[in-house]
Amino acid sequence: MGDAMRSNQRWDQQHVLDFQEVDETQIAVVGGKGAHLGGLSRIEGIHVPGGFCVTTDAFRRVMAEAPSIDDRLDQLSRLNPDDREAIRTLSAQIRRTIEGIAIPGDIAAPITRALARFGEQAAYAVRSSATAEDLPTASFAGQQDTYLNVVGTTAILQHISRCWASLFTERAVVYRQRNGIDHRTVHMAVVVQQMVFPHAAGILFTADPVTGNRKVATVDAGFGLGEALVSGLVNPDVFTVRHGTVRHDEVVTKTIAAKQRAVHALPTGGTQEVAIDSRLQDQPALTDAQAVRLVQLGRRIEAHFGRPQDIEWCRVDDDFQIVQSRPITTLFPIPDAGDQENHVYVSVGHQQMMTDPMKPLGLSMWQLTAMVPMHEAGGRLFVDVTRRLASPASRAALLDVIGRGDPLVRDALETVLSRDDFVPSLPDAGPGGPAAGGAPAPIETDPAIVTELIERSQVSIAALERDIRTKTGPALFDFLLEAFEEHKRVLRDPLSLQVIMAGMEATWWLNDKLQEWLGEKNAADTLTLSAPGNVTSEMGLALLDVADVIRPLPEVVVFLQGVGHEGIGHGGVGDERVEGAGFLDELAKLPGGTEARDAIEAYLDRYGMRCVGEIDITRPRWRERPTTLVPVILDNVRNFEPGAAERRFEQGRQKARKKEQDVLSRLRALPDGDRKADEAKRMIDRVRTFIGYREYPKYGIISRYFVYKRALLEEAERLVQAGVLPEKEDIFYLTFQELHEVVRSHQVDDRLIQQRKEAFRSYLALTPPRVLTSDGEAVTGSYRRDDVPAGALIGLPVSAGTIEGRARVVLDMAEADLEAGDILVTTFTDPSWSPLFVGIAGLVTEVGGLMTHGAVIAREYGLPAVVGVEQATRLIRDGQRIRVHGTDGYVEILP
Repeated sequence: MGDAMRSNQRWDQQHVLDFQEVDETQIAVVGGKGAHLGGLSRIEGIHVPGGFCVTTDAFRRVMAEAPSIDDRLDQLSRLNPDDREAIRTLSAQIRRTIEGIAIPGDIAAPITRALARFGEQAAYAVRSSATAEDLPTASFAGQQDTYLNVVGTTAILQHISRCWASLFTERAVVYRQRNGIDHRTVHMAVVVQQMVFPHAAGILFTADPVTGNRKVATVDAGFGLGEALVSGLVNPDVFTVRHGTVRHDEVVTKTIAAKQRAVHALPTGGTQEVAIDSRLQDQPALTDAQAVRLVQLGRRIEAHFGRPQDIEWCRVDDDFQIVQSRPITTLFPIPDAGDQENHVYVSVGHQQMMTDPMKPLGLSMWQLTAMVPMHEAGGRLFVDVTRRLASPASRAALLDVIGRGDPLVRDALETVLSRDDFVPSLPDAGPGGPAAGGAPAPIETDPAIVTELIERSQVSIAALERDIRTKTGPALFDFLLEAFEEHKRVLRDPLSLQVIMAGMEATWWLNDKLQEWLGEKNAADTLTLSAPGNVTSEMGLALLDVADVIRPLPEVVVFLQGVGHEGIGHGGVGDERVEGAGFLDELAKLPGGTEARDAIEAYLDRYGMRCVGEIDITRPRWRERPTTLVPVILDNVRNFEPGAAERRFEQGRQKARKKEQDVLSRLRALPDGDRKADEAKRMIDRVRTFIGYREYPKYGIISRYFVYKRALLEEAERLVQAGVLPEKEDIFYLTFQELHEVVRSHQVDDRLIQQRKEAFRSYLALTPPRVLTSDGEAVTGSYRRDDVPAGALIGLPVSAGTIEGRARVVLDMAEADLEAGDILVTTFTDPSWSPLFVGIAGLVTEVGGLMTHGAVIAREYGLPAVVGVEQATRLIRDGQRIRVHGTDGYVEILP
């Protein structure tokens, strides 16, 4: 008898656990919902309706009862997520099988005993609780099923089977496939919880889910069960509660909806919709005091779980019961400032044309080699501009220089400044640093200055390549820390900064003055066509020369088409396979292949350190994955005649010269015309001499990066040989400092690397804001313009001209398939995209400013371009005809 009792208890422990017996660490046992309810029921002052969890062990046991499920899971995993019909059929079969399995007695018995404890004839909510839901990185909200007001043991057992089956609803299956989650790794627990029959119910977000502001909570409330709100049956009352520092929390806005219907529980089980008495429809479901009290309970829950929460609540009389809490997964994280002060952060990615997340090694390397301190959040970097905004003089200079580059950032900063006291006020003498964008020291217009700067940079890089060869182990890291200082010294070179500013100032001067004197917008765009010495635009033209070598070699072209179609070279984030120069060796075996290989090799010697997202040292370089260039080379072979590079450059030069003569003769005809023409001529010479150099410092940085990277990967190879790391690319998930320690100690925390990989995957889903505050608010600026046609997409005009054509929405350069006359639409372009620019007619990007790479190259190639067009890649469909107004800064979608 004693043995039987003990055996029973053991099954109880494995198959059924009370909320009090679990907490948020036990997701693998009771799923996300069950684990959170266990955690909630341990927080002092939080009332959670009683209940228990049927564990994942029980689910696994039931799945094992039907061997046929295994084969079907194999079939399911092989299906394409877009094959909805096949998924629908197969998942329905799996659900029917699971619902048809009788729950074994040793699982049914502890469930029945647990129901006896809470009352067999009481009403329960039976809710799915999967192991992959309510996680910090993926919510899976609404993926599985919930059943309300279930009465009686038989009905409850039946609904537990339904919850198990709901792991295979069509939407849950597709969600997992799209997110790369193996169906077998997700298990289902079931929560059985006493029903609450509330007067009101709803949802509380402890941070504003739209703006991300952590100091603002929103409460949605309606009468009856919360189901009416969740299912969209009624519009809720909405209360916004701001966290007060001086005063207490207070309701700052509220909208009371006419609530015509509610969902109520039936005495016999189940629920029904009922009409609300017309006298009560406009009554608020909560008083202001109740809304504030609810938010304070929410803050307690948020503190317990350590992150903002999405909470389901019920009100019975004046008592709040919490029936669910999960993390809000869509919020952008906040940089850690280490204090309680207000901070304003500006995105580095929007300045550097790289808004994808970076891996930890990439983040730390950029921080160690940057000229200003940077903060990390969500895999992106931000600069804290609070001090600069605090004093009037540095604020004006910052807004001016940022506004010229990206009006959306300026507008977002002005929005923050308009709020009472968010940014402290400091006197002008405060530590704002030198005013940005102030008048640069005078500099003569002499091409020899640029030549000298480029020589200095090349000498410094050659020394780095020579000296790093002998360094390994901890000595390599000591050497690199010194190399980073030299890296920053080159970037800070006063002459280099003067030349960059001289080119930009002269461009701005020409645009302002020629508009004032001649009424002409963006005149400098034509004057900068084919400006000499621009390493990025030369890179695009040089790939046309490579295509000239390959075009007359039919067998090489066929071979390259094979390489392109295999889709080798996808510069996809997180794809660690490095496709090296293997295909170049194959190429050399073909007739004419040696010539073709030599042309590609020569190109890689000059530009092989570049790639998409190149500011992240961990992204595969063209030299490491030369197949990335194959589709672009093939486009050039198809779309151009021999000698195109030289012709393009010469045409641009002639246009610029003609424009210069035109502008100067029109100026001379004006009052005081000779002075105006002389000043304009000086500025045109200045632009043509200096604007090309604007791209060179970035080329220098990326050249150094590749030297650092190769040395670090050799070090990683030694760690793999020594059995410290399973694979080389694992070093990408460590910071530079952590990697230094691993090399010194030959010990690594595998769990840390695993966590970093998961965090990086979650950051891919986040969109970084241009401006972020320490309250977590993502501030989006707007173009305050009324001079564009209705329905047009507004952006920043960065390269003059108007062009109509087919939009090609390209998110991965390796998948570009462009025809002459196409307009490239993408999120951002860094220098690595410039080989595509030679074959397109216009450019539209979501990110960018007047002086960012895409804009500079578009002007040099004479492509009409509009950048900073919010959500362009979603609002413009691939293949649509569009008209790009590069002079006025908007895009029209044509019928």
